Amino acid sequence: MEIPGKLVVRTYAPARRLTMLLTLLVLGILALYLAFELGRKKAGFDGIQAAQERATQNDRIAQLDNEAREMRVQLAAADAGQVAQVRERSEVSKSIGELQAELGRAQQELEFYRSIANPQAGGSAQSAPVRIQQFHVLATDVNARAFAIRMALSRPIRPEDSTGGTLALSVDGERNGAAASLDLATLTGGKTKQLDYSFRYYANLEQAVILPADFKPERVSIEIRPARKGVAPYRQIFVWNPDAS
Repeated sequence: MEIPGKLVVRTYAPARRLTMLLTLLVLGILALYLAFELGRKKAGFDGIQAAQERATQNDRIAQLDNEAREMRVQLAAADAGQVAQVRERSEVSKSIGELQAELGRAQQELEFYRSIANPQAGGSAQSAPVRIQQFHVLATDVNARAFAIRMALSRPIRPEDSTGGTLALSVDGERNGAAASLDLATLTGGKTKQLDYSFRYYANLEQAVILPADFKPERVSIEIRPARKGVAPYRQIFVWNPDAS
């Protein structure tokens, strides 16, 4: 009769073994973290203090963001107010220019008809021997800011002899938010400083000008300077209202 061999009973628990491995892994990671924190503490680093400083810096950043936002709002409001003021000044200047132009045309027509009714009358007619009867601004090249200024000159009195003189022209308006005036030399690149005239009854003048890109024209001032002695220069003002060429 044979005697059987020894019976060996072994337990196989994979879940327990996995749990032990995970536990050892967590303990190892915890040990490494504690060693890391211990090393930083020995080096003079305080984690709690660093966290408090980060919180303080984050609060400061949020405060600065709020201040910057408020400043942007105030700057936008200031820009809007400045734009409104510039627009208001522009409208007022335009209204003044239109009123001055209307007044000049009314005075011009009044003196013209007075001269017809009474050719021997002196006074204001003698002080204005030459008048601009018609005035037009033509846009020759909008993209290049090129324009042509056309004028028709007439004599309300004494057409029996010729008259002569010069015209000084300037365009008034706004540049970079401030009032500006450009003379004829600036508008023609230094080519023309004044216009000469000489006629007996009527004369037509035309002058090409180029406006700077940052200039907003509003009116044209023309100073008439007769060559006759004893006659002082005088001025006529017209609204800048260009027509398409």
